Amino acid sequence: MESKKLLLKQNKAHIWQIAFFSLNNTSTNLYLAMMGYVSYYANGIAGIGVLAISVILTAMRVFDGVTDPIIGYIIDKTNSRFGKFRPYILSGWFILAIASYLLYTFCDLVPGFLRIPFFILVYSLYIIGYTLQTAVVKSGQSVITNDVGQRPMITFFDSTFIMLAHGLTAFYVSVYLIGKYGSFSNKALFREFVISVIILSFICTVMAIVGIWQKDKSEVYIKLEESGHRPDIKFRDYISILRHNRPIRMLVMAAASNKFAAMVYSNSTVLVMFFGIMIGNYAIAGIIGLIVGLPTLLIISLGIRMAKKMGQKKVFIISTWACFIFQGIMMLMMIFCDMRMVSLTSFNLISLGFIALFAILNGTKSISNNMIVPMIADCTDYEYSMSGRFVPGLMGALFSFVDKSFSALGTGVVGLVLTFAGYSKVLPAVNDELSPTLKVLTIVFYCALPMASWLFTIFIMKYYKLDRKAIERLYEAESSEEVVKK
Repeated sequence: MESKKLLLKQNKAHIWQIAFFSLNNTSTNLYLAMMGYVSYYANGIAGIGVLAISVILTAMRVFDGVTDPIIGYIIDKTNSRFGKFRPYILSGWFILAIASYLLYTFCDLVPGFLRIPFFILVYSLYIIGYTLQTAVVKSGQSVITNDVGQRPMITFFDSTFIMLAHGLTAFYVSVYLIGKYGSFSNKALFREFVISVIILSFICTVMAIVGIWQKDKSEVYIKLEESGHRPDIKFRDYISILRHNRPIRMLVMAAASNKFAAMVYSNSTVLVMFFGIMIGNYAIAGIIGLIVGLPTLLIISLGIRMAKKMGQKKVFIISTWACFIFQGIMMLMMIFCDMRMVSLTSFNLISLGFIALFAILNGTKSISNNMIVPMIADCTDYEYSMSGRFVPGLMGALFSFVDKSFSALGTGVVGLVLTFAGYSKVLPAVNDELSPTLKVLTIVFYCALPMASWLFTIFIMKYYKLDRKAIERLYEAESSEEVVKK
């Protein structure tokens, strides 16, 4: 590609703008946390088999990835009086709310032979809404700030808010809802669950719109297009960008590997197997998330401080190594210790060790999983510097397409393995006895598979060249080829 001089102008934001906009990611994660329990509704209430629901959810995850390039392309073509991103934030939330309510309220009421088609149809609608809102998560950050010192703050707020979203959801489900309704076989549990999520996500969505309001204006995009070399974006540019933009190729592979790990260890059934069966106290899953909240936040803060000095790539690799090491220690504990000794009322060395280890893992996983998000913006800036194309929607969509397609394997693997292990009709429940088979499966799902994924992530990041110095040269280099040597 011909070298051209195209330097990016500095764009800083108020901290409150970064924080508020991060709540858009929190909004979608509330729905994601809720949908983590959809297998229990589909299986225990709607009567859909374990294998069938696993196949459906895996296929829907792939469909989720397919919708991203389309939505990303539309976002890049949008420049309305309401901005490029705000219309998709609000419309995404609205579709998510409607689809979620329909799914958890009516799926079990339709005739038996129509339940699977109804589930697929409504879940597809849910995915469209989810894609509309999450596409902005990965693309809107490009206009919030491009300052190398501020972008790690996106990770800080994302990690903190997502930790709260998933932690409070786990507490809400395991302590409040299960305590109130007894089990996942009570439909009233899911009705209250979905209404709560709709309300909380709406508050987050409104605050996110406020956060991006001043940055999401038509004159901003007009100036960018006028300074670029190729403002007219074609759908075939997806292939062109993937071919010549090596950083985004490496990043999507690393992110897909990380997401696979997260989809396995955070799977609702795996958490039931770990906390409900192996530890024997499912309520502890929600309580411990609140207990380790402060130390987790301190670890995240340390990681962000390091990222400001060392760069996002280096801290991403360090945090991923930390995930691998400490998850390995957790695996040894699960193999050689009696996990039923873990208690929050009767402390012992195993309990203290588990809480400390859980806090460290929570922090390092939050950094590793969320540091990728602002790194997508780095790839967007690199593309703009190299080709003159400002395509945040397309870059975020490329990332999401591969990320979601491969992470779909996480849900599918858990369901398929459980089916072949004898759980084809009913999923493991909180009151089940711990058999040798369940113990092995829990260790594999919670530790072994994620650890293998993290090793692959670390290997891939050797070929990702956008470290701190390379990013800084996006604003200094005389040619884009000097930015990153291929």
